[in-house]
Amino acid sequence: MADPHQLFDDTSSAQSRGYGAQRGPSSLGYPAPSPSSQAAFLDDPVSNMAMAYGSSLAAQGKELVDKNIDRFIPITKLKYYFAVDTLYVGKKLGLLFFPYLHQDWEVQYQQDTPVAPRFDVNAPDLYIPAMAFITYVLVAGLALGTQDRFSPDLLGLQASSALAWLTLEVLAILLSLYLVTVNTDLTTIDLVAFLGYKYVG
Repeated sequence: MADPHQLFDDTSSAQSRGYGAQRGPSSLGYPAPSPSSQAAFLDDPVSNMAMAYGSSLAAQGKELVDKNIDRFIPITKLKYYFAVDTLYVGKKLGLLFFPYLHQDWEVQYQQDTPVAPRFDVNAPDLYIPAMAFITYVLVAGLALGTQDRFSPDLLGLQASSALAWLTLEVLAILLSLYLVTVNTDLTTIDLVAFLGYKYVG
C-alpha cells in the first residue's frame, strides 16, 4: 500500500511497483552499457584532447572579449566610480543638499591617482547619479500615471530624452574645453558623474 502522504511515486528503484524493471534499455532491444565501457569512454585520449582543446578555445574567446570590451568600455575604470559605501553616500548627499557647509573641495590623491570615492567625499562617483537617474525616470512615470497618461513608451521616451540631454551636455563641455584650450585631468566619465548629480535635486 502506498503512503498517503507521499506526493509522487518513487521511481528511483527498478523493482518499485513492478513496472520499473520493464523499462530498462535491454528490454527495448538495446544492450545495456557496461560500467567498464563508460569508464573507457572517459579515459579515451581523444576525448581528453577534445576537452582540452575546447577549454583552451573558451579561454581564448574570453580573453579576446575582455580585451575588446575593455577598449571601448573601461570596466576597470568604472569599478573605481562605483567603489562607494553607505557612509559615503550619506556624506555625499549631505554635500549635494548643503554645499555651503562644506569647506575643503580638493580631491585627495595617493601616488598620482585619486583616492576611491568611499575614502573622499569630493571624488566623483557614478553610483549616486545612476540611482538618481533611475529615480527621476520612475518619478516621471509616477507623475504620468497620476495624470492617467502613463504608457511604457512614454517612460522610455523620458529616459531616452534625459540620456540624450546628458550626452549633449557632456559634448558641449568637452567642446568648450577644447576651444579654450584648457588642460584638465577631468575625464569624460568625471563629467558624466558631475552632470548626473543634477538628478538628485
